[in-house]
Amino acid sequence: MSIKKLSKIRRADPHFEREVQKYEFPLPSREYVMMTLEGEGKPVSFDQLCNLLDIRKPEFDMFRRRLAAMEREGELMQNRKGAYIVPERASLIAGRVEGHKDGYGFLIPDEEGDDIYLEPKQMSRVLHGDRVLVRVTGLDRKGRREGAVVEVLEHVNNRVVGRVFVEHGITFVVPENRKINQDILVPPDDKKSKFKSKAGQVVVVEIIEQPTKYSQPIGRIVEVLGNYADPGMEIEIALRKHDLPFEFPKKALDETKELPDKVKKSEWEGREDLRDLPLVTIDGETAKDFDDAVWAEKQGKGWRLVVAIADVSHYVRPGMALDKEAMTRGNSVYFPRRVIPMLPEKLSNGLCSLNPEVDRLAMVCDMIVTPTGSIKKYRFYPAVFHSKARLTYTQVWNWLSGVTQPESEVHKALQPHLQALYSLYQTLAKARTKRGAIDFETTETMMLFNDQGKIDNIVPVVRNDAHRLIEECMLAANVCASAFLQEHEQPCLYRIHEGPTPEKLESLRSFLKEFGLGLTGGDDPHAKDYAALLEKIKQRPDAQLLQTVMLRSLRQAMYSPDNVGHFGLAYEHYTHFTSPIRRYPDLLVHRSIKAVLNGERYNPGSWDDIGLNCSMTERRADEATRDVDNWLKCYYMKERIGEEFDGTIAAVVPFGVFVALDSVYVEGLVHVSELGEDYFQFDNVKHQMLGERSGKRYRLGDRLRVKLVKADLESGRIDFVLADAPLGRVRQPVRRT
Repeated sequence: MSIKKLSKIRRADPHFEREVQKYEFPLPSREYVMMTLEGEGKPVSFDQLCNLLDIRKPEFDMFRRRLAAMEREGELMQNRKGAYIVPERASLIAGRVEGHKDGYGFLIPDEEGDDIYLEPKQMSRVLHGDRVLVRVTGLDRKGRREGAVVEVLEHVNNRVVGRVFVEHGITFVVPENRKINQDILVPPDDKKSKFKSKAGQVVVVEIIEQPTKYSQPIGRIVEVLGNYADPGMEIEIALRKHDLPFEFPKKALDETKELPDKVKKSEWEGREDLRDLPLVTIDGETAKDFDDAVWAEKQGKGWRLVVAIADVSHYVRPGMALDKEAMTRGNSVYFPRRVIPMLPEKLSNGLCSLNPEVDRLAMVCDMIVTPTGSIKKYRFYPAVFHSKARLTYTQVWNWLSGVTQPESEVHKALQPHLQALYSLYQTLAKARTKRGAIDFETTETMMLFNDQGKIDNIVPVVRNDAHRLIEECMLAANVCASAFLQEHEQPCLYRIHEGPTPEKLESLRSFLKEFGLGLTGGDDPHAKDYAALLEKIKQRPDAQLLQTVMLRSLRQAMYSPDNVGHFGLAYEHYTHFTSPIRRYPDLLVHRSIKAVLNGERYNPGSWDDIGLNCSMTERRADEATRDVDNWLKCYYMKERIGEEFDGTIAAVVPFGVFVALDSVYVEGLVHVSELGEDYFQFDNVKHQMLGERSGKRYRLGDRLRVKLVKADLESGRIDFVLADAPLGRVRQPVRRT
């Protein structure tokens, strides 16, 4: 149907212009549909709704699909007669189910509001992650809203990874994701399947019947991964448990094959030639994908800093299968000894990677930095360049600190530029401190593996000034990117970090008061207030405790088109520009910058939705890597049952305290029942366990000596008792039925 022929009813849509821009044949917007239903004030059949919105017969199928999508997202629902109603009018709340390993769960509402408690009986017909409509039925004994599941809008678990069990001739799969509390039954006829599994093996099961009020989920085994303790199994489980894409679709691989193996001279057109500039990459020893190259020189009392970033956007264009897959993945995922890249290896480790001594395409941020560390001016431009060396952090720091001297002529020739980079870093670091950016001291660790693929040792990663040098260069380029896009009013994804919520701020101040400390800044503290307090406490013996509580008061950083600044870095605007090989938001920023340079506008779709997706994939990667790390650490500790360790209380929870060990960088639980012959009460504000009779206190940051009593691979739990307690008093987990 021609747009010109649309009636006044259709043109009355408040979002008509938006729909026209998005669709060749626009339908009534979701908002218009909702407005119409609310205006009727009663259930409306499909035919009635079509009459109200002047939907013509050729549009029926498309309109049904729109309504179905709105149903899936809980914006509307059908009653028993098939008529459409607005859930809010029926006092129904749409949201996502968050399961708990103990069988109960919560509804996380789509709109703002407190979570709604779902008792185990209500959870029997849904699985973790499902989208549902819930009716609030009252308050539970803890004063929380309690609800009943009215309708399942969408089942999201199609395939689940878990372990096979056979009891009394019945085969079932216990999901690895503990938030899915229901076992998945495998029917007897599944034994005829080509996938032959044995009890104890790890499998992928396809759910063929979702749970109902009266029955458990039923599935068929579609993949046998192997035995639980096989090398690399922890990663295979994590990939499937967290739904991480790890195989590229054929279309994306076909597009990759069509790309050249090296940069062609024809691709230089419109680019500045920086091949003579002594740009270098500085990364870790094991890195294979090089996003960034740097160079600096003194100019008067200031510096010129050039940051060259791999021009991924030249090869990965909007609409390509490669682009769709990169968005789905969101980022590369770095497991111990294995990487799941955002882009195929030909791009990530080859054509886009800034390998030494080959021509590469780059987007460049060229900056002039003042003697005080402020960026006087900058410009962005596409370039071709030739990295002069692949250097490591250790190598560069050894040269800068005088521990060793470069031996090759190439490396010797680079020394003046490395010295310029180092002096620039020192100035930028001073500016960072003056700006009031928060700098929490944390210890990162690295696992060392034996030939069998298991942990030999866990060691701290020592950060030196070469790490910090590169970090400051990247921060400078990222700030310039956000300033450039903001100045030209080009939408993009900002990297935002909001300050503490009023609730967390109040909790933090109550905690600090116990130590005779205070946080300045009133109801709206700034990063410099946090930084000043960190500086004040850094020499105290309880500094680690105080820092931990301060860190936990802050919100998580995320991606959003709404610029609210970056609290932790003390920037009014900030974005990610420097890692387009491994982060999708950076690729989008490159496209936005290029659009401005070409006098165009870049619009990939809903920036809000893309920001949410990128934030989700980042959290997903973090959760998956944390699972793998925990499993490997658990395996490592199995051989050390009965050993004693010194450690620090890293977290206090209602059921005990988590202790981080000094020497092996592993955390485990001392259950509340193991704290002593007393009743211990959990104090969330003071982050402590307090004995009612003895007055014995276990507080965040306290030092303990503990004995390892259990390392359970199935649950991933590491259990300690106090070192003076008898071995073998640890609670045994109750198996689910």
